[in-house]
Amino acid sequence: MKTPAPHPAALTGTAAHWHALQREGALSPAQQRAFMQWVLASPDHLREYLAISRVAGALGDALRAMPNDLDALLAAPAAPTPTGNVVPLPVRRSAPPPPAAPRPRHLPGIAAAAALLVGIGLAAQLAWPTTLHYSAAHGAPRRITLPDQSVVHLNAESALSAHFSLFGRRMELERGQASFTVAPDRRRFTVHAAGLQVTDIGTTFDVSLQREQLRIGVSEGRVQVRGEAGQGRMLADLVAGQSAKVDYRDQQVRIGQEDPASMLAWWQGRIVFHDEPLREVADRFNRINRKRLQVSAEAGALRLTGNLRADDLDSLRVFLDQQPSLATTHTRGGIAVRLRAASEAGAVAR
Repeated sequence: MKTPAPHPAALTGTAAHWHALQREGALSPAQQRAFMQWVLASPDHLREYLAISRVAGALGDALRAMPNDLDALLAAPAAPTPTGNVVPLPVRRSAPPPPAAPRPRHLPGIAAAAALLVGIGLAAQLAWPTTLHYSAAHGAPRRITLPDQSVVHLNAESALSAHFSLFGRRMELERGQASFTVAPDRRRFTVHAAGLQVTDIGTTFDVSLQREQLRIGVSEGRVQVRGEAGQGRMLADLVAGQSAKVDYRDQQVRIGQEDPASMLAWWQGRIVFHDEPLREVADRFNRINRKRLQVSAEAGALRLTGNLRADDLDSLRVFLDQQPSLATTHTRGGIAVRLRAASEAGAVAR
């Protein structure tokens, strides 16, 4: 059964009520969410809200154009009504003294109108898209609360653009890594990176631009991954505890199981890696530390598993020295890592 449309007068009253609250700045977060649900529920709601804003703006312009002594004019007593045949004649008076400073007056009608007159406010934000840019410097991950109350953990050496419009929330991961805890909203939340689109379906997930592939991990809820910025085929439909690695070159997908806590361990300053190339692990350490891991091409292909503090290079070097095929040396800029020669590997084995 189709829900009957609200009476026009009721719709206008609701729109005026929301507009007045917005102008007073009295909305709580819960009321803001309720307003967004109302304004996005029907195009008629948005049209009525914008109409109220336009009328309020026009009325405000008219009031501002009125004489400066409008208050005194409205407050002056009405002239007495003539009675009988007596008609009062004007009386010539001497020049009046300089006017005293006007006293503030509280005119309920004008005050109520003024509350509706000061700009379009939130309606302008709804009608015109907004783009925000965020970045995190070397060694300085950030936690960001977006305007829709979604939370982004932006890793060091990372950059993100957030685009909000009436009908969508679009994130562009330009470099690095970001995790998203998405706030409920009728608007779709998507993350775009390396020509791929990750669509949120009520979740917490992580997106990382690595050297040769995009990695998506889901710790809660579900996401869908599509090629060619969302216009192509479905590449992956992931639920909590799953991750996908999508090659940049041919968009080949590898889906695996992963501990949700491990996906987000970097929030707490830990680096957890499972069967990952050393060159990818080194990139994650190098985002945080002033001294860098310098990994040779041959050593960088070695796949390792571990769980270390991101800022503890001493423990990292001990971990690397425990690998039979790796050798490390201190350099001026950090730690150099190479494959051991055959003779060195044999000596370590003995």
